Amino acid sequence: MTSVSKSTLKVHLIAAARPNFMKVAPAYHALTRQSWCEPLLVHTGQHYDAKMSDTFLQELGLPQPHFHLGIGSGTHAEQTGGVMVAYEKVCLDQRPDWVIVVGDVNSTLACTLTAKKLHLPVAHLEAGLRSNDRTMPEEINRLATDAIADLLWTPSPDADENLLGEGVPAAKIDRIGNIMIDSFEMMRPRIEASSSAEKFGVRANNYAVVTLHRPANVDNAETLGRLVDTLCKTAKDLPIVFAVHPRTRSRLEQTGLMARLTMAPDLHLTEPLGYVEFMSLVRESRLVLTDSGGIQEETTYLGIPCLTLRDTTERPITITHGTNKLVTPDSVDRHIQVVLAGQWRTGNKPDRWDGQTAERLADSLYRVSLACAEAA
Repeated sequence: MTSVSKSTLKVHLIAAARPNFMKVAPAYHALTRQSWCEPLLVHTGQHYDAKMSDTFLQELGLPQPHFHLGIGSGTHAEQTGGVMVAYEKVCLDQRPDWVIVVGDVNSTLACTLTAKKLHLPVAHLEAGLRSNDRTMPEEINRLATDAIADLLWTPSPDADENLLGEGVPAAKIDRIGNIMIDSFEMMRPRIEASSSAEKFGVRANNYAVVTLHRPANVDNAETLGRLVDTLCKTAKDLPIVFAVHPRTRSRLEQTGLMARLTMAPDLHLTEPLGYVEFMSLVRESRLVLTDSGGIQEETTYLGIPCLTLRDTTERPITITHGTNKLVTPDSVDRHIQVVLAGQWRTGNKPDRWDGQTAERLADSLYRVSLACAEAA
């Protein structure tokens, strides 16, 4: 590796879709402020997204990606293989000093494999998260990435423990905190200025936000029907804003359940929302019902009750320390009543979920790069 003190290190920041850019943005800005570092954005294009516009990047203060692989959709194997082939060409043409991958999408694993086979150092942001459910492709991506990455940036103590239990040397692990909190704080002025609740005709702290998309919840007609029953019943006591995922919308229409939702008073259906508009809704909500991952973190940070419709979570600290609880389709209504009765635990913000994660990331990368340069 080139000397940190004498040369500028080229650092690739890998992103596959809009949510990845939300996490990459704080890291990009923190690294841009370093004299020893040149961060370069690599957009794999794993998920085609028409909303990946100049305006979106400008909102995050990001330039157009320096490299766009243009992979597109496909099976897990097609995406992983396609990213590897395309990213290898980039690395061979303009070899980076570090590759930073984020999260658990197929591009995360693909770029890690490519970099390591070219003997390039890899840092994994959001390392160590585990659901212990290997039927989830994201879990496979997390396990494989962490097994071969050189620097593992974790968001919480449980992530450290997972890695140590898998035999990862402690020297590779650095708990820097939760990068999504940096993203929220970076966008907070725009989030607070947004009037999402007003748009849907609901009052602050007097509505629920719902997102559902996982196959276990929406593919089975009986399960989906029970959830629709719960939503219609809840809306009588608490207005609901339901951001309907395309997969969920399709299943609702196929099963004839969409009509029941559209006819229910105080149940507002909308297309998936952008980050600012959605977080504006979450920030002022009474509770959130979801089967997503990141929302569990943001609700814990904001102190908002979160009911997660899953059997497992890769973010258990949101349960042990925060405001999150795993629920089933049969128990959702009971837990909603606990929230409405004001009996939900308030929770605490986990350590280092403070909006300073990106700065710690930059410090960590500098220390490790300097150590590598001195050892060379």
